[in-house]
Amino acid sequence: MTDVPPLVLDIDGTLTRPEGGIDPRACEPIRSWPEPVVLATGKAFPYPVALCTFIGIEERVIAENGGIAHVDDEVLVHGDRELTTSAVEEFLDAGGDLGWGQVDLVNRWRETEVAVRLDADEALLRDVAGRHGLEVVDTGYAFHLKQPDMSKGLMLERVADRLGYDPAAFVAIGDSENDVSTFERVGRSYAPANADERARAAADVVLDGEHADGTLAALERISASGRPDGPGSY
Repeated sequence: MTDVPPLVLDIDGTLTRPEGGIDPRACEPIRSWPEPVVLATGKAFPYPVALCTFIGIEERVIAENGGIAHVDDEVLVHGDRELTTSAVEEFLDAGGDLGWGQVDLVNRWRETEVAVRLDADEALLRDVAGRHGLEVVDTGYAFHLKQPDMSKGLMLERVADRLGYDPAAFVAIGDSENDVSTFERVGRSYAPANADERARAAADVVLDGEHADGTLAALERISASGRPDGPGSY
């Protein structure tokens, strides 16, 4: 065991530049981190898997807001995309639009939920979701139509168990509403300055830096402080 904790890191708004795209400065600290790093995102399953490959770390991921994960050569599935199918059909029939064009690369490989552009008819989407027993999560990048019993935090419990850790051993960094469930389970949580109100309220520390600047500062702080004696000591 090393002197730093395992990490669970959001991607968009956390490992990215303000104008979008992964900030390459974040890659080396993640690649050299001696404890497990889990990338947890609302993006479709292939995206975080590919990012792990390009960074050069093991493919430990939580995707689609906790609907699906990969750890130690095992795929963990919680969500059921079929549960959203009739809701999406009703939304479209009522004049709604997912917003991604004819070639929908955002949802093409998504297995457990559906993402909708932020300029969609939110009131209609939430109304339809409620009638189908689903919920809508605003990540700041898209609306996600998903099961209410599906979250990054719940899936972290399963991933941590496979890795032989208590979720409270992890430190989390995230910027959005969908990171709150993770913050509630880890030992310490950080939100960059660009985080939304719910993430800021739930985080143990709100950083001065935005986007990857904040994340890099948090990783430096964690590395310098060493492993705590108990949760919440960073």
